[in-house]
Amino acid sequence: MKYTKTKAVLNQLVADLSQMSMIIHQTHWYMRGPNFLKLHPLMDEFMEEIDSQLDVISERLIALDGSPYSTLKEMAENTKIQDWPGEWDKTTPERLAHLVDGYRYLEDLYQHGIEVSDVEKDFSTQDIFIGLKTVIEKKIWMIQAELGSAPEIDE
Repeated sequence: MKYTKTKAVLNQLVADLSQMSMIIHQTHWYMRGPNFLKLHPLMDEFMEEIDSQLDVISERLIALDGSPYSTLKEMAENTKIQDWPGEWDKTTPERLAHLVDGYRYLEDLYQHGIEVSDVEKDFSTQDIFIGLKTVIEKKIWMIQAELGSAPEIDE
């Protein structure tokens, strides 16, 4: 089989992007306080962006004769992004920091995918990974700026 490790990263991304979408959705639902009117609709944009990445990643996996996870059970069993219970005890900054954690994980996974696809010489998938990693890095910068911090992408 061709691109075995690249397909494994793609499928990991299927699980993790699905989980990230739910975490963003939870942030959207459980948000309160300052900047609510600005941040609440922004979470819709964040979800759309992650869902779009999920579609690109899943379709690339299928194009490589892979089989993306497609059930909630598979997503839950395979994601490495931690979730929180849907409770009102977290502040909006805490929720945004949790989003940054998820985005940082995705950034690292995309980097791993870049390296694996390079070894397997799947440069089309590598191009996808590079582009989406760049989008994730920008999101980290933007959320970190909202939290009053530097992006810390290079650390």
